[in-house]
Amino acid sequence: MKKQKSNIQLPYFFRFLLAIQVLAIALLACGCASASEPRSFSSDGCSLFPDGDLGNRTLWCDCCFAHDIAYWRGGTKADRKKSDKTLRDCVRKRTGNKALADMMYQGVRTGGHPVFPTWYRWAYGWSYGRGYKPLSEEEQQRLRARLDAYFEKHPSGYCPPSAHEGPVQEKGEK
Repeated sequence: MKKQKSNIQLPYFFRFLLAIQVLAIALLACGCASASEPRSFSSDGCSLFPDGDLGNRTLWCDCCFAHDIAYWRGGTKADRKKSDKTLRDCVRKRTGNKALADMMYQGVRTGGHPVFPTWYRWAYGWSYGRGYKPLSEEEQQRLRARLDAYFEKHPSGYCPPSAHEGPVQEKGEK
């Protein structure tokens, strides 16, 4: 049996590999650039949970709205824990129901982890994979601009004005 020669000439094959590597690096660089730009803010209130009870369907809606702002922004592991505790405390203050507040707290602690590719994960305002990362001053400025743009279109936020018992979070605040 006669051995066949390869049709690929060695220098051309290495040029091809080099071109593939350059293309891969360029695509990664493009991906990194877009990952640093936050998405527009959006909120759905309490995501997979009601915004209130049968007597007042928006009783803790603004607690969830403030929590959505924090989750959209992202930040460190400590920032997330503080945001989740703030949600729990807000719901407990509104309802006087410790069990409900604790259940919501456990739900967001479990389901809001940044490893899950969901619309309600920690740092959902950034491309998937950001995880727990401190926000630079430049990133905070871009987030404030996005949040200000949201409030220009939605002055009351996500919740109906009747749901507000005072500002849970001011526009552009952390």
